[in-house]
Amino acid sequence: MKNLSRWLRLIGTACLFSVLATSAYAQASRTWVSGVGDDANPCSRTAPCKTFAGAISKTALNGEINCLDPGGFGAVTITKSITIDCHEIFASILNAGTNGINIAFDSFGGGDTRKTVRLRNLSLNGFDTGLIGIRIFGASTSTSAVFIEDCLIDGDFGGSARGISDERSGGGELSLSHTTVRDVGGTGILIAPSSGSTTIKATLDNVRVQNANFGVAVGGGGRVSITNSVFSGNTGAGIEADPSAQVGVDYSVSTNNGTGIQSAGTILLSNTDVSFNGTGVSGAGSTVSFGNNRIFGNTATGNTPVAAGPVSDTFGQK
Repeated sequence: MKNLSRWLRLIGTACLFSVLATSAYAQASRTWVSGVGDDANPCSRTAPCKTFAGAISKTALNGEINCLDPGGFGAVTITKSITIDCHEIFASILNAGTNGINIAFDSFGGGDTRKTVRLRNLSLNGFDTGLIGIRIFGASTSTSAVFIEDCLIDGDFGGSARGISDERSGGGELSLSHTTVRDVGGTGILIAPSSGSTTIKATLDNVRVQNANFGVAVGGGGRVSITNSVFSGNTGAGIEADPSAQVGVDYSVSTNNGTGIQSAGTILLSNTDVSFNGTGVSGAGSTVSFGNNRIFGNTATGNTPVAAGPVSDTFGQK
C-alpha cells in the first residue's frame, strides 16, 4: 500500500510538471512560425507553429513572434500587446474574403498597460476579395500605439476595400513607415476616430498609396503628419481631410489622381508637389502653403492655397 501511495505521488508530481511545462510553452516571450510548422507545437524555435493565429495564443503579453523561413502564415486577430517581426524573411498573409490583421483593442486585458502592437515586414494579399488589410478598432486609450513598418498591402476589393483602417474610439498613436498600399477598391489608408472627441495622432513616413479610391483619408479628430511619401493613381483624391481634421504634408508627392489635395478640414503643404491630377486642390476647407510647394500640370488648378503667414526671421512662417 505504501509503495502504491508513493507511485501515485510520483505520477501526480509528473503530471504537475507536465502542466507547468505546457503552461510555460503557452506563454513564451518569443515564439516562431514556419512554413512547415504545426500549430500543435509549442512554437519554439525547434518546434515552430504553422500560423500567426496558432503562435499568438502561446506568446506572452509584450512578447514577439518571428519567422524561421518564408511562408504564408494566415490572418490573425491581435488581442494583446505584441510584436510580429519577420524582417529579412518573406512572411505573407493571404486574406481573401476577410481582413488580414485585426487589432481589437476592445479585447486587450485590463493588465495590458502598454496596449502597443508592432508589425514589421509583412506582405498582405487580399487576392482581390480581401476586405481590409489591417484594421485597428475598439476602445483604445490615448496612449495606445500601433507601429507598422516595411509592410506591403495589396488586392483588397471586397466590403470596405481598405488597406489600413484605424477606427479606434479611444484615440492613440499610429506610426507607418516604409509601407506600400496598392490596388485597393476603397481608401488606401483611413485614419478616422469613431468618436468625434477622440484624437488619433499619426505619422506617415516613406509611405506609398497607389491605385486606390482615396490615397489617405483623415476623419475628424485625426492629426496626421506625412513626410517623404507618394500618393498616385487614386481615382478620388491623393490626400483628403474631413472637417476638423488636421494634416501636415512635407516633402511628398500627390500625382495622377482625380484630385491632388481635397480639404474640408485643414491641410498644410510644405516642399510638396501636386502635379498631373484632374484637379490640383479642392474642397471647402483650408489648404495652407508655406510658399515652397510646386502645383503644376493639373488639368484644373482648383483652389489657390492660402499663404501660411508672414515671414519671421526667428520662427519662419507661422
